[in-house]
Amino acid sequence: MNKRKFIAFAAGIPLLVLILIIIILVSETKPGGISRAAAYKSAALLLTDAENCEQLLKEQGQNYFSEKDRNNWYAKYLNYLYVNGYLSPDTTPSDPEYVQGYLTYREAEELAEALVPGQGEAAHVGKKKQGKTFPSDNWWFIYDSLRKELDQEGRIKEMDVLLYGTPMNIRSAPAWTAYTSEGKFRFEGISLDSYIDWELKVLVKDGEMIAVRETVSDSVTYKNVWLTRGEGETFSVHLGTIERTFPMEASLGQPEEFADNLADLSLKNGKLQKVTLKKKRITGKVLAVKDDSIEIEGYGKIKLDKDFKVYKLYGQFEEQSISDILVGYDIQEFVVAHGKLCAALTMREFDAKTIRVMIMNTNFQSVFHPSVTLSAESGLNIAYGEESVQIPAKAEVIIDPSDERLKDGRIVVTPVDAGDTISVNSIRRSLGTPTYSGSIEIRKETEGITLINELYLEDYLTRVVPSEMPDSYEMEALKAQAVCARTYAYRQIQSNTYSQYGAHVDDSTRFQVYNNLKTSDKTEQAVRETYGKLLFYQDAPIEAFYFSTSCGHTTDGSIWGSDPAKYPYLDGCLLETDRSVLNLSTNAAFEAFIKDKEYPSYDSSFPMYRWETTVTNRQLEEEITAVGTILNISVIERGVGGIVKKVRVEGSDGIMTINGEGQVRAKLGNPYMKITKNDGNVMKDIESLPSAYIAIENEGVDDNNITTFHIYGGGYGHGVGMSQNGAQAMAAEGKTYEEILRFFYNGVEVREAEKETAG
Repeated sequence: MNKRKFIAFAAGIPLLVLILIIIILVSETKPGGISRAAAYKSAALLLTDAENCEQLLKEQGQNYFSEKDRNNWYAKYLNYLYVNGYLSPDTTPSDPEYVQGYLTYREAEELAEALVPGQGEAAHVGKKKQGKTFPSDNWWFIYDSLRKELDQEGRIKEMDVLLYGTPMNIRSAPAWTAYTSEGKFRFEGISLDSYIDWELKVLVKDGEMIAVRETVSDSVTYKNVWLTRGEGETFSVHLGTIERTFPMEASLGQPEEFADNLADLSLKNGKLQKVTLKKKRITGKVLAVKDDSIEIEGYGKIKLDKDFKVYKLYGQFEEQSISDILVGYDIQEFVVAHGKLCAALTMREFDAKTIRVMIMNTNFQSVFHPSVTLSAESGLNIAYGEESVQIPAKAEVIIDPSDERLKDGRIVVTPVDAGDTISVNSIRRSLGTPTYSGSIEIRKETEGITLINELYLEDYLTRVVPSEMPDSYEMEALKAQAVCARTYAYRQIQSNTYSQYGAHVDDSTRFQVYNNLKTSDKTEQAVRETYGKLLFYQDAPIEAFYFSTSCGHTTDGSIWGSDPAKYPYLDGCLLETDRSVLNLSTNAAFEAFIKDKEYPSYDSSFPMYRWETTVTNRQLEEEITAVGTILNISVIERGVGGIVKKVRVEGSDGIMTINGEGQVRAKLGNPYMKITKNDGNVMKDIESLPSAYIAIENEGVDDNNITTFHIYGGGYGHGVGMSQNGAQAMAAEGKTYEEILRFFYNGVEVREAEKETAG
């Protein structure tokens, strides 16, 4: 190489390096930005939720968007920020093209500073760069700091989800709706379609997805999904609340092999890789349902798979929850793999023939017993594990937690004569020593022994009705009570409150008082003559609440904080023939009503129709301790029929609000109370107000600085559903039990449950 060529070559090297650097810089991928709309949505959700933003957009008098633009998904979020001063429409216009453009450094700094002073510094740059696109990663870095300041309750959550559906692959899906392994979410403004069948890390708040923070994997396995036959060479997969169809590949099998089976589905980048069928099934009566296991008669306790599912297969397919598995019934088949329960398949509707009742100790203080003593006139059969023994007639057997027969966890006791009853001699009830038909199951728990009485529902009702309504009442009233009790029990069996202990209900006032008073021919007749009858609203049994005595007006289902639309049959009305409604929402209107002791009503002849009592601030301060010396008490909100929903308590150290019918009765009641009833008699030893239908008068302060409050009240109980004494009065006037029930529960039918079979 000559000298001139060498010099040219040497001089060209730096030039070549420079050109390469320029090419790299030009071709290097710039950090992706975030749209203004997405950033402003995330900012608004730091401060409130999507529902409130939507409501504000509808109500806001000042319109920041044209009629057409108000329908854009981002409008409600920007509107919220405009209204509350976090954005200015002058510097951040609501023009769609602008809003959907990229957030700049200047805008990121101003927004972060408006949300939390001092946080804008993280986005600060020189003037030349202020108009440049702000990187998406940088925004989410700042966002994490903003969350620490503005979301201290932790309502914004980061979670891993498997995304298996959007409107792109689920035709019936509403706009901006994502179906995931963690439930259904809205995802306004987020591009999700390309991530179907991926595992993602996302930010969510109250059902609204804020961002995809990370793509975790494109390989996913849907565990324990239910397969059905599709059209042609396809099969369908039920994922949560949706159904997806997959093409059948010859290498995977045939569609008919997959139909009506449980399986694991493995996919990579959206393509089906493997189908693992799980075909082994067992069945038996469910004895207990715990968080990590289910006890099945004949199989014992079996652990649950981490991805355990419950599917309803009869009628309309539905994914259920573990709480839908009913103890005492064998209506499920269980799919087993690798020694664990992978799914429960509900094959048919339960028939409500039997009920399992947790028997509490004396005075209904606890469901746990230190020991139990049993006997029967005909003797007892005691079964445990694979063994059984017989106890002679009238002989007692005592069982405590150390009993060897409890080594397998439970003992089942039945009388030798199937028509006999079992005496539980270790507890007392108002009737004395209680006896029980059916069987007694004794279970060993950490806290002690539990007793479960399993018996026919109709036999249970014969012991409930006399405990809830005197047998001296009219037959039609007793029949109405029997139908209410049956409907209530039906719903409670489904509620599965005590499923972890293998029971449906207990025998206390928490549910329905059972076997506290002796049964009678009359109450048994009432149950027998209404056999199987339930109260239905449309196609579902109702919540058949009932109580002792009304003040002349019932209330609706909102007193416990529920949406009254959830219980349309519990609407509240005057207890007069025409079911009219009084407006008793003001204190003045209710006070005039409750002080009228002769106001006509079905309940007006009963002593608790009206009552009065006095209470001092000193007495109340034993229960209400947060406000210092109580100076005044006033009702600030009433519900349907005038029932108190909120009470304001003013004290020397502050003010508090008592919310809800139950709390009002508990907080304003005290053990010193003397209740003067409508007939002049006095009731003592009651620590809670008889009802929340009350008016309160401040009688002033005496020389000892004691303030006395006079309470005018009416009725006994919560006031929702059927007044038992009102039902008695109606029956005495000749009303049938069906007429009584249709009066108290608006729009209901009285009929037997329709039996459904597996479809």
